[in-house]
Amino acid sequence: MTDFPAAPAARKVTLYRNGSVYTAADPFATALLVDGDTVAWVGSEQAATSIADSSMDVVDLRGALLAPGFVDSHVHLTETGIALDSLQLGGVRSAAELLDAVAAATATAEGTVLGHGWDETLWADPALPAPEELERAAGGRKVYLSRVDAHSALVSSSLAAAAGLEALGGSSARSQVKGAAHTAARMAARRLPAAALRGYQGQALAEAAANGYVALAEMAAPHIGSIEDLQLAAAWNAGPADGPAVPEVLPYWGQLATSAEHAQSILDGLGVSVHGLAGDLNIDGSIGSRTAALRADYSDAPGDRGSLYLSVDEAAAHLAACSLLGIQAGFHVIGDAGLDAALDALDRAAAEVGEQRVRAAGHRFEHVEMADPDAISRLAKYSITVSAQPGFDAAWGGEGSLYQQRLGPRRLGMNPFASFYAAGVPVCFGSDSPVTPLRPWSSVRACLEHNTPEERLSARAAFLGHTRAGWRAARYRNPMAGQLVPGAPASFAVWDAEELMVQVADGRVQSWSTDPRARTPLLPALDTGSDPVCLRTVRDGRVLFSNGALGS
Repeated sequence: MTDFPAAPAARKVTLYRNGSVYTAADPFATALLVDGDTVAWVGSEQAATSIADSSMDVVDLRGALLAPGFVDSHVHLTETGIALDSLQLGGVRSAAELLDAVAAATATAEGTVLGHGWDETLWADPALPAPEELERAAGGRKVYLSRVDAHSALVSSSLAAAAGLEALGGSSARSQVKGAAHTAARMAARRLPAAALRGYQGQALAEAAANGYVALAEMAAPHIGSIEDLQLAAAWNAGPADGPAVPEVLPYWGQLATSAEHAQSILDGLGVSVHGLAGDLNIDGSIGSRTAALRADYSDAPGDRGSLYLSVDEAAAHLAACSLLGIQAGFHVIGDAGLDAALDALDRAAAEVGEQRVRAAGHRFEHVEMADPDAISRLAKYSITVSAQPGFDAAWGGEGSLYQQRLGPRRLGMNPFASFYAAGVPVCFGSDSPVTPLRPWSSVRACLEHNTPEERLSARAAFLGHTRAGWRAARYRNPMAGQLVPGAPASFAVWDAEELMVQVADGRVQSWSTDPRARTPLLPALDTGSDPVCLRTVRDGRVLFSNGALGS
């Protein structure tokens, strides 16, 4: 008997109808047809009736919004999973409350006490507990509690001793560690087996899928996790066809290269393909931990201007090396002095390898919170993509908040989203999770309600920055990703929203776009006090998440 190969399984065809579809193909579309992993058609309810047949899986949207899935352009999967599964310290308002939380955790768990999210700028008394107090509260167990910005942490005496922090920069007699000491403490606290790392990553990916994300840029780096951690993150993309469907991981590795040959050797040694040697390759630190490099002193710490972790020469060599290979380079850069160093490095790299090579590589800078008009112009000159986090402004940009405490009047020029757009600087958005949560509509709202009115964006511009721009920033292989038109990947989310409308940042401009005749696609109203609820998330035609409200 001759064995014949099995016939390929028929591609699943699904018709979503009776809703609102966010698409440039037809702003009044109510239905979308998915054939396998691809959008096959978008159109009206009347046309959907004519094409529907018994071979299709028909999903009644019941008025829900179907829109391109979100892309988070800056996350840390393992750190997010750990934060989700450990002490939640965002609500702590004093050192005593923090110690109580550690003591309670000690009574119910084993091993190192892990926690995340404390922010002393919200406390009436910002004094931090001493290492010995953490040690007593934990009953002698090791303690590692990352600050909300993840650039410093509180550590117990036993963890400090185990990690050898006394001899490292950033260590002191106090419990808060920064710089090299923080890196060593983090590594010691999360020295975990592969199964545990994968479990934490799985938690993060499930959380992302439940909030409408179809892709996440994993910003791995040697000071955050091991190459094994990166390999595990990238491996989610190559899972078995019948395995769990998760958002796509867009991996980056933030390791400094000194030459094109060195950069190639780093890439060859990773064991996985990455989108670039970029992301959290830190030029400086954070505002909250006072490690961002500033031109002038911190307002609440005279004499302190933060830290530059890379010199201009080091950064320039890295940019030149990656430009010669035609791959993305980039840095974590927050303070204005940090950005000065990054921009000077761009000038030197361009002088070495040519401005066109630098521009063509599509380099990206993460965060870029403090950029004046001259800096913005220089970013545009080199076509640098800014990967920004709107949640930072929402959390820390208001009157009396962290930015004002640390920077005084300088807070008013921070996170200049509208200025980036106006100058032609490509912008994409993310959360830096676990620093801010995986809540994309809250992030869109943060753009619309920026604490500096001149830097506000329309909801549409912010939505595009959270969707299609994320794919472009990663130089994704499919140029149609991030839109719902025939031939594009079937990657989207379905939302239960109270109201759909056109929202602009300033009622004096773009008012024409609120008229139905302008054919502007509608987005959820974000002034209702609550975010839209995710009903389903689909990536390349496969359901990642469903809350059961949608049925066939």
